[in-house]
Amino acid sequence: MSVVLDIRDLCAEVAGKSVLKGVSLQVSAGETHIIMGPNGSGKSTLAHALMGRPGVTITSGSIVVDGHDVTHAPTFERARAGLYLAMQQPIEVPGVSLAATLQAAGVPEEQVRGRLEAEATRIGLRPDLLNRALNEDLSGGEAKRTEIVQMAGLQPKVAILDEIDSGLDVDALDAVAKRVKDATHEWNLGVLAITHFRRLLDGLEPTRVHVLADGRIQTSGGMELAEELESSGYAQYR
Repeated sequence: MSVVLDIRDLCAEVAGKSVLKGVSLQVSAGETHIIMGPNGSGKSTLAHALMGRPGVTITSGSIVVDGHDVTHAPTFERARAGLYLAMQQPIEVPGVSLAATLQAAGVPEEQVRGRLEAEATRIGLRPDLLNRALNEDLSGGEAKRTEIVQMAGLQPKVAILDEIDSGLDVDALDAVAKRVKDATHEWNLGVLAITHFRRLLDGLEPTRVHVLADGRIQTSGGMELAEELESSGYAQYR
C-alpha cells in the first residue's frame, strides 16, 4: 500500500514553547497507527499541527498527505488533500449542517442525505440528529458519533482521531471502532488514533503502536506494547 501520511522530523511550538521535537511517522493506506503517551507529551499538539490549527507553529520538518506537501498549507488545503481530524472536544457550529459540510467538500447533493442516514444507522446515531446544526446541543457521545458519521461521509485518505473514545459508553465505543476498522478496508483509510486506553485498540486492531513522550516517539511496537503500558504505565518514558 502507498504511504498516505508521511511525517518527517516534525518540530512545533505552542506559545513559544517547544512541544514537538522531531516526530517522524509513516502511515500507509489501510493501516491503523496508535499514539499513546502520558499527559502533556504532545499528542494533541501533533494532531493540531497536522491539521494546521492556529496557535501551533511548525518550526521544522514536513507533512505530506497523499503526495501533497501540506506543511505550511492552510487547513482547508490539508482537508482537500485528504486529511480529516475528529477532535477531542468537537465544537458546535451554529447555522452549518452536517449535510452542508459534505456538500462543501464536493459530495454530490443528491447523495448527501442517503449517505448520512446510512452512516448514522451504522454508528448508532439517531437519524433526527442529522437535522441539527453541526454538534449543536448534542451529548459528548453523540458528538463523537457525529464526527465518525462525517468522516465516513467524506471518505478522506487519512483520519486523525484525537481521543475519539473519550465520552463514549461501551456500546458506542465498539460501534465507533468497528466503523473505523471497516473504513480501512472499504476505501483504504489510513488512521492515526490518539488514545489512553487499551479498549479502543481491541476494536481497531492496529498495525503499529507508538509511545509519544517529551515531544518524540520513544518506541514503537504491536499490541504487546499497549499491554505493557497498561500494566507498567509511562514511568520509563517520562
